[in-house]
Amino acid sequence: MNNVLKLLLEGEPLDTAQIGKILNLGAEAVDRELASLRTQGILLGMRAVLNPSYEAERRVRAVIEIKIRTEGTGGFDGIAERISQFEQVESCFLMSGGYDLLVVVTADNLYKVAGFVHERLARIEGVQGTSTHFFLRAYKKDGFVVTDEGTRRDQPSVSP
Repeated sequence: MNNVLKLLLEGEPLDTAQIGKILNLGAEAVDRELASLRTQGILLGMRAVLNPSYEAERRVRAVIEIKIRTEGTGGFDGIAERISQFEQVESCFLMSGGYDLLVVVTADNLYKVAGFVHERLARIEGVQGTSTHFFLRAYKKDGFVVTDEGTRRDQPSVSP
C-alpha cells in the first residue's frame, strides 16, 4: 500500500509538511502524491470524523433498504446511480439478501427523511419497496469508539 495513503488511513490528521517529515519527503512531493491518488480515484477525500452525539443534535441519520424491480429500469446500476445523486444520500450500496440497495441518508429531522422516502425514492421507476431504520445511538463510527461523555446513558442520542 502507498505510504502516504497508509499514513492517512491509520494515523491522525496531518498536514503535508508533517507527512513529509515522517516519510522523509518534501511537502511538494507529498502534494504530488496526494494529487496522484486523487487522480487515480484511490483517495476520494479527507475529513474529520465527528462524534455522532454532536451530529444527532443537528441532523438525523437513517438507513433505507430498497427492493428493486430491474426490468425496463436500467438495472441496479442505473437506479443506484440515480439515487446516489440526491443530496440527502451519504452512501449507497448494492447488497445481497432481502433488499437490493442499502442507502444511508441524513436530514434535519425525521419528517424530512420520511418525505425523502415518500416523495423521491418511492417514485423512482423500479423501486418496489423500502424499509427505513433510524440511527438512535452510535457505539463505534468509522473505526472510532464513541464515548458516552456528554450524553445520558438512559436516552438514545436522538432524544431531547
